Amino acid sequence: MNPFYVHTQNMTVGYDGVPLIRDIEIGVRRGEILTLIGPNGSGKSTILKSIIRQLKLLAGTVALDGRSMAQLKEGDIARRMAIVMTERIKAELMTCYDLVATGRYPYTGRLGLLTQEDHRIVQEALLTVHAQDFADRPFTAISDGQRQRLLLARAIAQEPEVIVLDEPTSFLDIRHKLELLEILKDLVRTRNVAVILSLHELDLAQKISDRVVCVANNAVDRYDTPENVFQSDYIEALYGMKSGSYNALFGSMEMAPVGGTPHIFVIGGGGSGIPVYRQLQRRGIPFAAGILQENDLDYPVARALAAELVTVPPFAIIDGAALDRARKAMDRAGRVICCVSRFGPGNEGNRLLRDEAERRGLLTDSGALLGEAEP
Repeated sequence: MNPFYVHTQNMTVGYDGVPLIRDIEIGVRRGEILTLIGPNGSGKSTILKSIIRQLKLLAGTVALDGRSMAQLKEGDIARRMAIVMTERIKAELMTCYDLVATGRYPYTGRLGLLTQEDHRIVQEALLTVHAQDFADRPFTAISDGQRQRLLLARAIAQEPEVIVLDEPTSFLDIRHKLELLEILKDLVRTRNVAVILSLHELDLAQKISDRVVCVANNAVDRYDTPENVFQSDYIEALYGMKSGSYNALFGSMEMAPVGGTPHIFVIGGGGSGIPVYRQLQRRGIPFAAGILQENDLDYPVARALAAELVTVPPFAIIDGAALDRARKAMDRAGRVICCVSRFGPGNEGNRLLRDEAERRGLLTDSGALLGEAEP
């Protein structure tokens, strides 16, 4: 028995009979989230639209609970699959409650009359997305974040076994992105729903997904767990990054380092140097950084942004060789910023470096150098 609730087999998708991506084999189980990522125009939305039958398959099949969707009636599909796409809907004369209530259409019959049970389910869907307070407001009078929650509530009101969403976090601020994804995770946990969605935010995809489909160059490039997909080198290659870098551990991006001879040596550690590294990069000032253990919180950002970096292995004591390298970098830079206020036994070398910079008149206050506030 196929364990996947939604499964594609030899699926080829495209437009006007012209194939875009061939032989797609992906699937999602109930209680899981499957996320599509990839560059703009790579075909993520095309795959989703083909799965939900907005686009006709050029080859292959999409199975829903073991049955080909081509053999299922629209009503059967609607009672199992709900869809939240990015297209704007026309709801000028509808309240938020009215919109969510349209999610009951697979169950209401030709007249579309809601029973008491239908109303209960609509109210429950509104509560699930925390939208009950604006249920009576016109749908056109609420924010984008609230609209996206209402569209999800409408999908929930269908009582589906799978929800398909195309870029549901687009145009949402960080609060509403997190709220929306947390609601999806809760649906997966408590209702055993399967979720298929596309996302641009790699940090969110890395955290929410059970499996990830990587789409690029007219192909499914990789289909695997987040742990195997979100590797720095792979993500940079997937998106064809020519400048800057991606850090898989933090799920974050950094700008390209400023080239040239460092003008400043930054003594950091424990995360204290990161704001200074980024401020120097924004100002276009090349800098050296150290002395950092390679498991230090500062290390990934310093490695991405510093023109020169002095390090020691993880958990290693700063030795004389590292101090010599740092002194030479400090001499070349001519100015030193120390971001560290407390020094432990493993960081004693940086205290010696700071004291030497102070004795030689190289120590510079970061506020005076960079400005207390950026213009």
